[in-house]
Amino acid sequence: MEFSEESVSIPFEQKELECVFTVPSDLGAECTAVVLTHGAGGDMHARQLESLAHALAGSGVLCLRFTCRAVNFMYRFRAYLTVVNYLKSHERFAPNRIFLGGRSMGARTAVAVCERMQRQKNAVQGVLCLSFPLHLPGKPLTYVERSRGLLALSRTSVLFVSGTTDNLCEKRLLEIIRHVMKNPSTVHWVEDANHGLKVRGRTEESVLEEVNSQITAWVLQHK
Repeated sequence: MEFSEESVSIPFEQKELECVFTVPSDLGAECTAVVLTHGAGGDMHARQLESLAHALAGSGVLCLRFTCRAVNFMYRFRAYLTVVNYLKSHERFAPNRIFLGGRSMGARTAVAVCERMQRQKNAVQGVLCLSFPLHLPGKPLTYVERSRGLLALSRTSVLFVSGTTDNLCEKRLLEIIRHVMKNPSTVHWVEDANHGLKVRGRTEESVLEEVNSQITAWVLQHK
């Protein structure tokens, strides 16, 4: 399916958030949308997010990416919530179903926004966590603090996509958290991938194809 892209600026506090809609050519009346944001570094043009947005739109799913470079978590939380509220009231693209997602710090923020919104019935269909930073590098015990948002979710399905050598997400610890989470969760482990989902000996494109196919299938299954 073909798609187009539209840039928008969303007012936020004393600034504006730069965003991009990736719009399927045949969106239809029943719109499913995914919101995506980046980690502590980079922006919405990160290759992983851009590639994923194109894959989703190619499968008929609207995608809204945004940039928020602040590293203050509560600031990022407020920015993400502003983007979601903007999307929900959009004149052309207001979705029937919405998924929240992000990479690294963006994934933590998506979880926090979902926790806030879960008081509203069926407000969020699912949360996508690319390289969720479960703990600080070399400090696995910090997973206790980092997992609180995940454990506070009660209904929304979560998809984790992480590398088996990610130094911010020890595989054993994520499986422990998944076991005690109240809501359903799925994990796709990218073999030998680090926190950036880079794999020695594999092209970036091959990893993106693997990741995008898993995420797209999961979104279509849960929408």
